[in-house]
Amino acid sequence: MRLNTDGIVREQSGREKRIKKKYNPASQPETLTLNLVIWPAIDSERFQRVQTAAGPTSCVVNADSLETALIGMPVADAFFGKLTPQLLAASRQLRWVQSPTASLEHYIFPELVEHPCVLTNMRGIFSDVIADHVLGYVLTFARNLHLYRDQQREGRWEPIGGGPALPNFSQGPGVVSPVDRAHRHLADCTLGIVGVGAIGEEVGRRARAFGMRVLGVDSHPRSIEGVCEVGSLVDLDSLLTQSHFVVIAAPHTPRTERMFRREVLQQMRTDSYLINIGRGAIVDLTDLTVALKENRIAGAALDVSEIEPLPPDHPLWRMTNVLITPHVAAASPRISERHLEVVLNNIERFRNDQPLRNVVSKREWY
Repeated sequence: MRLNTDGIVREQSGREKRIKKKYNPASQPETLTLNLVIWPAIDSERFQRVQTAAGPTSCVVNADSLETALIGMPVADAFFGKLTPQLLAASRQLRWVQSPTASLEHYIFPELVEHPCVLTNMRGIFSDVIADHVLGYVLTFARNLHLYRDQQREGRWEPIGGGPALPNFSQGPGVVSPVDRAHRHLADCTLGIVGVGAIGEEVGRRARAFGMRVLGVDSHPRSIEGVCEVGSLVDLDSLLTQSHFVVIAAPHTPRTERMFRREVLQQMRTDSYLINIGRGAIVDLTDLTVALKENRIAGAALDVSEIEPLPPDHPLWRMTNVLITPHVAAASPRISERHLEVVLNNIERFRNDQPLRNVVSKREWY
């Protein structure tokens, strides 16, 4: 096995080499040594920054194959990338695993749950970006922008609600018109957040900036200053009956899978909108489609769905009160640098024997 200039470890025929370097307390007394395996391999620029963070006494294996990663695992203290049962079984002293994603439903496996290593994820790096996406949905529905876009394609000037858009110039807007009623005043609306983690909190802050009343439920009830009082999940029914916009920002866990089925959707107001930027598995797609067809709720905005990609013949595509974006709520030119910063920060914390950032419960998947 040899370490190339691009940082990628490639196998060499013949006997394998040990990758562990001995810790020299005289050269760096304040920090610990680190044997880190990365698989799949990252690009050379990121690798150089990881290597710098790990320090001269550490060894970082940037493996270009599963076989190479397996060679490094027996002496690895840490792992970054896609951990598999085979890689975990090959480890002997693994203490920390850094997931490259925030979601963990596709990452967790039974052996990892039982293993004593600490697992960290990427939560928090998408919060403001996804919150902006949510408020885009809210504003679109509140001001009927999706419907006006449809009319624009037809060259049709027609206020939603019917009748003239402008008041009589001789009298002014003396009465509330059907057009007025068809356009929501956000400060009169309530936004409910299901899952008030980092993303949900940012959604709440933006909603409050628009003057909206904010409610929240979470498995960890608490008070968030300037945002809302977060209730427990037993308060979900109350949130649904009060909210004009219901935002799902919860992770996919065994407890949240298909949380929004027919019985829960029926608790929502008939003039409310469901927004899902959490995980598609939380909402039963068939039950949601039925609720929309039967006008039990006013509409829905989905960045994630139970089936991805959503089939072209699915009825949701043709519903004018549904907004669908292709799992892009987290898209931003800022994310890649934040992603790397989490890795570098946790490497520094590990080497200084400090608590790691974004530690998750392996049993709860978040």
